Amino acid sequence: MIRFFAAPIAAIALLSAMAGGALAEEFDSRDIMGGGPNFFRGGSSPIPRTTVMYNGNYAPGTIVVNTSERRLYLVLQNGQALRYGIGVGRDGFRWGGVHRITAKKEWPAWTPPSQMLARRPDLPRHMKGGIENPLGARAMYLGSTLYRIHGSNEPETIGQAVSSGCFRMTNDDVSDLYSRVSVGTTVVVLNN
Repeated sequence: MIRFFAAPIAAIALLSAMAGGALAEEFDSRDIMGGGPNFFRGGSSPIPRTTVMYNGNYAPGTIVVNTSERRLYLVLQNGQALRYGIGVGRDGFRWGGVHRITAKKEWPAWTPPSQMLARRPDLPRHMKGGIENPLGARAMYLGSTLYRIHGSNEPETIGQAVSSGCFRMTNDDVSDLYSRVSVGTTVVVLNN
């Protein structure tokens, strides 16, 4: 009789242990191709998104990029802003000005500009959108510039000066920002 119950009890113990491991990893095969519940989890920002008090004289809905802080602010009501960590342009590639978001794309394709190809001839001439694409999950294009606010599959670069002038965010953060802004949003880039 004990042997009869031993096998089910062992199976339950094994399943419980596996469930504990599954909770820790929570793998979903959809995560590989995007769209699963854990797709963005592995790319959390080393600089957490947070709501802060903000004293700038910008209308709610304005995006303010502070390159020296390596932070992006989405101005909210009541003197507050959502603050995101970003990666900025490395030395010689930082810039400032006021532009508007002129286009938004989910899983954008990437065609490196000729200036970048001149510096890095090893780059592909075009990459389809997707998980391996350096623009990440979302991109917001800034006026007639070559620059974008875009996702990144390299969360370790957030808070660093590593780009050729674009502003990088984790895929989770860029998707959050993307859902909150529209084409026409003013983007103020402070380069102090």
